[in-house]
Amino acid sequence: MKPPAKDIEILYVDNHLLAVNKPAGLLTQPNGSGHPDLETRAQAWVKKTYGKPGNVFLHPIHRLDKPVSGIVLFARTSKALSRLNEQMRSRTLIKIYHAEVERRPIPAEGELRTPLTHGNHCALVQEGPNSKEAHLSYRTLETKPATTLLEVTLHTGRYHQIRAQLAHIGHPICGDTKYGVQPTSKPLALTHTTLKLLHPTKNIPLQLRLY
Repeated sequence: MKPPAKDIEILYVDNHLLAVNKPAGLLTQPNGSGHPDLETRAQAWVKKTYGKPGNVFLHPIHRLDKPVSGIVLFARTSKALSRLNEQMRSRTLIKIYHAEVERRPIPAEGELRTPLTHGNHCALVQEGPNSKEAHLSYRTLETKPATTLLEVTLHTGRYHQIRAQLAHIGHPICGDTKYGVQPTSKPLALTHTTLKLLHPTKNIPLQLRLY
């Protein structure tokens, strides 16, 4: 039995789009485990808010890992889904994250381009027959005695890309035990904070921000 729908934080909604703030620890989509997920909660919100009976058309344009928090954008129509998927393919949809990492990256801002391969539910920075280029840029927002807050802009959208690439240069994300941080009870310090896109039907720039 699925748990009852809970309140969710709506960041933006219109006839074609729904943007939601996903809390850390929540799946983006159901995976057969029966664990709570954002998509099911968002569908329940649409049904309740708009009085829609039956199934609700709602598809995520992108996914966030379970321990990652922040913006998730859903398409509410097939037209929006098709056009936003094209923006993803053409890399005109821009995703920006905040990541708190261990130590202080040098230089304070830069770009990372590395080959990435995948296996056993993790990403590895290495060349291989199935590797693909992973590209991101970062800049320092705040420095602390032992950590640094970075703004990270994705130019490709590979699995675990930010986590693997930052760990590879010696600056794993705080709380990321999968990629080199010592066991800790602290959550993964990675949040999707900004999403820039072209509205799929109005054809005007749209920027979604957490803060």
